[in-house]
Amino acid sequence: MNKLNPTIKSQIDEIDLKVLAELMEDAKKPYAEIADKVCISNGTVHVRIKKLEKLGVIKGSSLSINLDSLGYDITAFLGIYLEKSSMNDVVEAELKKIPEILTLHYTTGQYSLFAKIICRDTNHLREVLHDKIQKIEGITSTETLISLKEQFTRPLQLI
Repeated sequence: MNKLNPTIKSQIDEIDLKVLAELMEDAKKPYAEIADKVCISNGTVHVRIKKLEKLGVIKGSSLSINLDSLGYDITAFLGIYLEKSSMNDVVEAELKKIPEILTLHYTTGQYSLFAKIICRDTNHLREVLHDKIQKIEGITSTETLISLKEQFTRPLQLI
């Protein structure tokens, strides 16, 4: 816990971290189940979660969907080269308009930006790359890595 943001460190404790760990495992876990595992009351779980939300530690919750079942068969990672790093904010604003882009990271190393995109098939991927992304002013080129299979995804282990 000594690496926490100093402002937040003074306001949360091990119980908060245990509650958070339970939620990260399953955001829909009932408060009663969290209370039993952490050995606190349901009301205390509720109060702790509200406090973590107010502090900005919990930013919300999300739903995990099997995108394959909805016809989105291609996951790709895209390395994006910018003409100038000063164009990052403008390019980011344009990329944010493309719904197939799930995440975007400003990075060090080979690429200026690194994105995760999801498409229905290779034709859809080509359209997104050619007709949307590569036409954005400031992007000089891209490199696409297609994921063959997601091996695993997991939350951070806090405790």
